[in-house]
Amino acid sequence: MIFSSLLFLILAAEAQPLKLWHAYRGGEEKALERVLAAYSRQTGRPVELLAVPYDVFSSKLTAAIPHGHGPDVFIYSHENVGMFQRLGLVAPLDGSIRLEDYFPNAVDALRIEGRTYGYPLSFKCLALYLNNALASKPPENTQQWLAQLRALSRPADNRFGLAYESGNFYFHAPFLFGYGGELFDRAGRARFDGESLPRSFAFVKRLQDEGLIPQETSGALIKSLFNEGRAAMVISGPWFAGEISPGIRYSIAPLPRNSETGLPLSPFLGVEAALVSSRSGDQSGARGLARFLSLGEASAIRATLGRQVPADVAAYRRPELRSDPFISAFGRAAVHAAPMPNTPELARVWEPMKLALRGVLQGQSSPEQGAALASRRYRALYRERPPEASPRPYLLLLFLLGVAISFWAWRRARSGQPSRYRRLGRAMAYMAPAAAGVFVLIVFPLLIGMGLAFFHHEAGRFSFVGLANFVDILRSRGYYVSEPLSFYFTLAVTVLWTVVNVALHVGIGLALALALRSPLLRLRGVFRVLLIVPWAVPNYITALIWKGMFHRQFGAINALLESLGVEPISWFARFSTAFAANVATNTWLGFPFMMVVCLGALQSIPSELYEAAEVDGASRWHRFRHITLPLLRPALGPAVVLGTIWTFNMFNIVYLVSGGEPGGGTDILVSEAYRWAFQRNEQYGFAAAYSVLIFLFLVAYTAFLRRIAGRAEAA
Repeated sequence: MIFSSLLFLILAAEAQPLKLWHAYRGGEEKALERVLAAYSRQTGRPVELLAVPYDVFSSKLTAAIPHGHGPDVFIYSHENVGMFQRLGLVAPLDGSIRLEDYFPNAVDALRIEGRTYGYPLSFKCLALYLNNALASKPPENTQQWLAQLRALSRPADNRFGLAYESGNFYFHAPFLFGYGGELFDRAGRARFDGESLPRSFAFVKRLQDEGLIPQETSGALIKSLFNEGRAAMVISGPWFAGEISPGIRYSIAPLPRNSETGLPLSPFLGVEAALVSSRSGDQSGARGLARFLSLGEASAIRATLGRQVPADVAAYRRPELRSDPFISAFGRAAVHAAPMPNTPELARVWEPMKLALRGVLQGQSSPEQGAALASRRYRALYRERPPEASPRPYLLLLFLLGVAISFWAWRRARSGQPSRYRRLGRAMAYMAPAAAGVFVLIVFPLLIGMGLAFFHHEAGRFSFVGLANFVDILRSRGYYVSEPLSFYFTLAVTVLWTVVNVALHVGIGLALALALRSPLLRLRGVFRVLLIVPWAVPNYITALIWKGMFHRQFGAINALLESLGVEPISWFARFSTAFAANVATNTWLGFPFMMVVCLGALQSIPSELYEAAEVDGASRWHRFRHITLPLLRPALGPAVVLGTIWTFNMFNIVYLVSGGEPGGGTDILVSEAYRWAFQRNEQYGFAAAYSVLIFLFLVAYTAFLRRIAGRAEAA
């Protein structure tokens, strides 16, 4: 009897499904489903599959696994393994993984302090795409490469031997490693000293100055150049194959060696791995599933159906993969790839490197100055954890503030009329549903954001630091007041941005409203519709269109300047031109609103006032000054306040058009807060402190305008 009960429990445990989370879509998801079907057939163990959106995958894991509600196995990129390990979310695989089964660098990507934390499934790295109609033989070294690029490039005709995202450090890393550079020292801090970084900057600047690569490149531009036959070669990853037009014959080859050092141009290696949850109730079963996903038949299915490049060494001996030019080419390219570091420290490197690289390419600094700029910006962004503070004084202050507000409300209630407050109580009862919605959607998030400003976030953990974030911001700790990272510099740019834009919005809007009101203008209805279109189109679409128009080589604005005999302008290389590009885009978006407000207010002004003034001999200017402007003020005042707040927080235009270039100089407060939260190692508390300061500034501005308006009405 006891034996049968134990057997029943064992069988029930074996039949219990394993939980697997992933973020795959399309062919990759279908391949995973087929692999799991094969696993269930072979082992008799069902698998519960859950697709989680990639944007929330990490947060879902950190919330579910500690409470025992997470998966047994999950598939994720290796860059976050360091964070998962510190949070205790992943289990080490010591003794259960055979290193010889996988590419050595793929396993290295999953190691932390000598321990391995995942089974590598597939990897991604950069390689060289060749348009075989223009270039069929891949170069072996950079000397051959330069000769090929010079023969293939025709800058005057916008034809280039090579195209890649030259301003992106991810694409620049192969050149850094090709010159023997290292990204981090033994202590885990980024390195910017030595000759490797300036030499890599100089090599890429040489490619651009000789017209061998286009300027100000983006992924969309590179795709267009390659598909139109205007770029013979492209540096990109496996994802680029899906963007190539069907009629183009192409081949893929590893990046060449550096002729000066003899080292290969080693791209970053990104690894997707099957990770075992530390809270899985069946560690043995979870490891067995993760291992099955990474080897043998599973690798072949993921490669052929999902078009994933497997990390399984034996997979490349299969005939179907050995004859696959795409899989085999990226397998060769990955041999010398450098595993991307799996620590959060990497997040602090992207922005300094990007700013330094773009500064060199735009001619703002020499390669040596660019390396020094990267080092200085990195030190500024490397914020040490502020010392923890006791929350008791703040809680006491909050309690006293609540008591004071309650006492004030009680005194007001006693001094007022009881019937009045009874009516107020009934009115509040009717307003309760709307008030609840406002509280949930506006007040509650605002209070949470304010509270977050008193915390420091690092590696998924929050610690209370009191006013330290505000002190660091207001003291510009780590950088000069005149540098773009300074709160005061960004505040000055934001105020200038707001004043210039609102002035142009009001001026152009009022001028167009006066023109549309003129009885001499024909087709006024058509013009009204056309002039409101810029406001009706989503602003992010308009921003991307204008960004393309300001492109150095392919933009419509520079093409117009060239037709007039004016030298083309690199719009985002200097503060003045980048700021002007942002202002032009936002003016195009903002003047229709002011035009509609002014037009409505003008139509409400009685025509008899103008007729009487004209009879009295008043000129057009006097009629405009003494009739139009005073009667416009009641409608235009609130519109100006609203437009000021909108412009002060106009994130889309700054982020999408100039991207803060040059060197973050055109960033405004709201875009700077975004970067601290999402591009600088998730410093949410620091970003929240920025947001609180923005809120206080706008509250003070609104109160000031109300006071001015009150004085004007009293006068």
